Amino acid sequence: MRSAVIKTITRTLLCGAVMVGPVGCSEFLEEKAPSNLTSDSFYTIPDHAEAALASVYASLRYMGDGAGIFSSNWQLLEAMTGTSTTETAQNSDLNNLYSMSHDGNTIHVVNYWNGLYRVIAQANQVLDRVPAITPMDEAQKKKILGETRFLRATAYFTAVRLWGDIPLITKPQTATSQDFQPARVSSEEIYKLIVEDLQAAEAAGLSWMDVSGRVNLAAVKTQLAKVYLTMAGAPLNKGASYYKLAADKAFEVITYANANPSTINLFNTYEEVHSESTKNRVEHLFMLQYNSLVASNPMDNFYGNFKPINYNGPTGTGSSVPTLSFYNSFEKGDRRTKDQEGYFYTTYFTNGTGARFDLGGPYVFKHFNRTANGTFGVPGTRLNNLNVPQIRYAETLLLYAEAQNEVGGPIQAAYDALKRVRDRAQLTTPALGTYSQATFREAVWRERWFELCYEQLTWFDMVRLRKVFNEKTNGFDNFVGHVNLSTNKALEEKHLLLPLPRQEMLNNPNLKPQNPGYPN
Repeated sequence: MRSAVIKTITRTLLCGAVMVGPVGCSEFLEEKAPSNLTSDSFYTIPDHAEAALASVYASLRYMGDGAGIFSSNWQLLEAMTGTSTTETAQNSDLNNLYSMSHDGNTIHVVNYWNGLYRVIAQANQVLDRVPAITPMDEAQKKKILGETRFLRATAYFTAVRLWGDIPLITKPQTATSQDFQPARVSSEEIYKLIVEDLQAAEAAGLSWMDVSGRVNLAAVKTQLAKVYLTMAGAPLNKGASYYKLAADKAFEVITYANANPSTINLFNTYEEVHSESTKNRVEHLFMLQYNSLVASNPMDNFYGNFKPINYNGPTGTGSSVPTLSFYNSFEKGDRRTKDQEGYFYTTYFTNGTGARFDLGGPYVFKHFNRTANGTFGVPGTRLNNLNVPQIRYAETLLLYAEAQNEVGGPIQAAYDALKRVRDRAQLTTPALGTYSQATFREAVWRERWFELCYEQLTWFDMVRLRKVFNEKTNGFDNFVGHVNLSTNKALEEKHLLLPLPRQEMLNNPNLKPQNPGYPN
């Protein structure tokens, strides 16, 4: 049965099915001709439910879609952090993000909004239609609905952190729907749905890990811990009780991992973080699934600018590269900065397999696929099947360390969680007794900046903490007034939220007013 389900999902991804209107891929449609298929006639058998869920997973790949020349949607969440810059500067929208002069016309902003609400629309369709499918194994149905609610929660969690008050849509929409032009609701209401969705996913009977890449219990619990931690901070500022919820939820994953270290753990090497052979395993609790038959990994914009790093010879766009100030801010001896071993590389092999040459500066290695691009003496496959990490166990450990410290200061378990991440980096961690609550807090924040860099997470830390890592002082500035060294641009109050897309506001007057500081 499981192999049949995986084949069904694979076929759906290859067909690119989208379950908000007429759908192709005739293997699912034995009862009716494809030209007559509608959402009402589609949801009749369990395979339809599996296919519809697969379309929700597929829609998550919006973040890797193109955003003009030399740019991808995901760069929205990197350019604004100040930890990266560009070597090409040929995309005006991306340049506006780097200089914090973006507005409601910036293509990355528009594409993120559209992509997130597409995920939500797909999920709403599944949640509305699948419950009525009969006959269907109830355990299978419950898991499908649980996975879907995780995916919807994740989309809303991203959206509410980017825009604040946004429309809350929980049912399929048509042009005749009463709330076809929905108004925005409070962030508090959005978070209420997010928590409800994640709690439902948590109770859906999911396995702790799933090597096929589907949502698993470890990912759900970690995401819930992150939601609670975010709610504890700005802008909701729910405080101590939510720090406790976050710490307890993250610790559930840690407890399971300690008892099952071959199932959930940190990888021994950083190479394993970006290896095709370790996708959806051990440290990777949840990933965006990429396969060259459907869609290749989209992170090539981190590659060296026109350097002969693979079989193509001079290649790469260099539209996102680390700032030297951030690269140099890592502790001396940090294994994460070691060439071709950690998260950066300063040399590679000519045309992927030949003599080593100097790149002239650091580039991001965290998403570099040796299997596809080749390595010394070993030709690459030319097929970039690497997934994009969304939740790693390293983050679970840091979530727990931060939240537990806020509950009552540093304790041994929180210290151990932080130390595990630093031990892998071959760094010495000061003794527990040397930390105060304040110094431990900043130690964990600093570790998040270093461990989770270039995974589209840092911006969200900046917003919830209202703090930004200062590469010069090794401390933390207030968000407002912090100068991004990539462009020497100071962050303003308005930058805590993105502007709503201009075309959306023209199409739907109920979205007004625009977020503060941006033109209507």
